[in-house]
Amino acid sequence: MTDVTVAIPIRDGGRLLAGVLDALAGQTVDHELLVCDSGSVDGSPDLARSRGARVLRIAPQEFNHGRTRNLLVSEARGAHVALLTQDAEPADERWLEQLLSGFELAPDVGIVYGPYRPREDASAPVRIELERWFESLSPDGGPQVERLSEPDGQLPVTALMGRLGFFTDANACVARAAWQRVPFREIPYAEDRVLAIDMLRAGYAKIFMPRAAVVHSHDYTTGEHLRRCFDEWRGLREVYGWCEPVDPRRLAGSLRGELGSARRRLIASGAPARRRRATLIALSRHHIVRMAGALLGSRAGALPAWLRHRLSLEGRGGFSPVDFEALGSRGADASPDSGPR
Repeated sequence: MTDVTVAIPIRDGGRLLAGVLDALAGQTVDHELLVCDSGSVDGSPDLARSRGARVLRIAPQEFNHGRTRNLLVSEARGAHVALLTQDAEPADERWLEQLLSGFELAPDVGIVYGPYRPREDASAPVRIELERWFESLSPDGGPQVERLSEPDGQLPVTALMGRLGFFTDANACVARAAWQRVPFREIPYAEDRVLAIDMLRAGYAKIFMPRAAVVHSHDYTTGEHLRRCFDEWRGLREVYGWCEPVDPRRLAGSLRGELGSARRRLIASGAPARRRRATLIALSRHHIVRMAGALLGSRAGALPAWLRHRLSLEGRGGFSPVDFEALGSRGADASPDSGPR
């Protein structure tokens, strides 16, 4: 069996997809390239084929984040399947090598993932947010192994919020054998967070590899940022049951903490006073919009479907809490075809 497949769901990937494919061509590890297109009209499938990819095709209405990734993994020839999105470009030629090395850290590793780096033209708030989050996942800069002890397996899902349960399939690799026991769930959002919970509860380890980075960031307009945060916090409510508290003192404290941390980083970097002021003003706006989206998104279940649709960057009007107890932990009897992004 081929050792590794790189699998990417695509639709009208354009120049960003071309950048991803160029970066993959220079990897130090030979790999199969597999993409699943869901209705491109910009020639993305032909571009992928010209770079040696095997192309699967599905209708746009058939796309589902979990199901489509299951389809990709089921069709992959590799014993390991690295997952990217069409706008997540490997940061260097050793990206895939670094991801695969995570499986050498322990025999029970099911999933490995790496960080995002901001694009060169990313705004200061986006750059600060990404750098702070991914640095927090590895304070010492080395690989981090996460697993649940047997008692921890009974913890409520809310206890898995934060670093322990975090995972992103925009920059990840799954062991095919683990996926055969624990596939992605066919859910509309946050399929990667749910996979991490299912893998941890099934006894697998999750690895964060800080050097397996991709260049991946978005600079949204204010309205788009609000809607993106709505989607993110609706996902947190659906997965963890988390509802962002409406507490002015807590919100003000959070803003002060964000600005204080950013100010210290800017001073340490030698940024001039004018740049520090401009960055802190932009960061204040960014964080206020983020908090507004969080408050709305975590209360999405109480909103009418038409308003959820309007507030969602994805245009999703639904609200679908994940019932972990009813669906079980996706153990050894789970079928990899029970629900193929």
